[in-house]
Amino acid sequence: MPSLRNVLNFQTGLGVLANMFLFFSYTFIIIGHRPKPTDMISCILAFIHMVLLLTGTDIWLTDIFESLNIENDLKCKTTFYISRVMRGLSICVTCLLSVFQAVTISPSSSYLAKFKYKLKKYMIYAFLFILSFNFSLISHQLLYSGAFTNVSVTKQMQVTKFCSLFPMNYIIWALILTVTMSRDVFLVGVMLATSAYMVIILFRHERQHRYLRSLSRLRASPEKRATQTILLLVVCFVVIYWVDFIISSSAVMLWMYDPVMLSVQKFIMNVYPIITPLVQISSDNRIINMVKSLRSKSHQIFL
Repeated sequence: MPSLRNVLNFQTGLGVLANMFLFFSYTFIIIGHRPKPTDMISCILAFIHMVLLLTGTDIWLTDIFESLNIENDLKCKTTFYISRVMRGLSICVTCLLSVFQAVTISPSSSYLAKFKYKLKKYMIYAFLFILSFNFSLISHQLLYSGAFTNVSVTKQMQVTKFCSLFPMNYIIWALILTVTMSRDVFLVGVMLATSAYMVIILFRHERQHRYLRSLSRLRASPEKRATQTILLLVVCFVVIYWVDFIISSSAVMLWMYDPVMLSVQKFIMNVYPIITPLVQISSDNRIINMVKSLRSKSHQIFL
């Protein structure tokens, strides 16, 4: 499957570069300007997606681990654990981004308005909870993943060239699946609810604009563009998440990962980490102006 392999490599390279650019752009904005509460979350999300893309590509990691003379078993456990943690953090931080944007644009008369001035404080607590929760929830991957040996003897499910998942007790598997599914359903539900709330707010401002025949503040402000961007990201995430969930569930139920199915799943998983930075970069005027400024300065230097 050299063609699929090349596509996955191209995806990973594009995604890592885009997320790296977004990460450094938001870092510069946070340090040198007056950042919005969602800038820090976007910066963290870019870092998470960089790590997620790198751990999801066996080819690059295999070369790195082999150069360090690290055993396959440790390599597999480390890769699986980090990759799964980053997947969990991706959905949690995307949900956090949606919630914080909903609070940011909420009218002063709403219940959410009283949380606006404490967003930074709540963000730190929320991220620490998300981090600890995901690290503990995914800890079973350290026990039930390892180097691939012989499928016919050990009943392992091979998921990469060198790595596999081991069968686990049905009760443990059901408990982990229930907790994971509860987390994901809850977070997707929150994202959909906050998205609907933001759509309602935007619709009210648009209607007010038409009625008053003047530009509303939200229409001309960066808040509207940021809200539309986050709505787009939430919709993309929800669609990609459920497609990935269907493929993963089918593979686990059949206890078999076809190489083509695995490649397709990786391709789908990589779409969201790639779309996110590209959409955010193209919709944030601060980053666009920063790029234009750097281009003009470099042009002046060469002249």
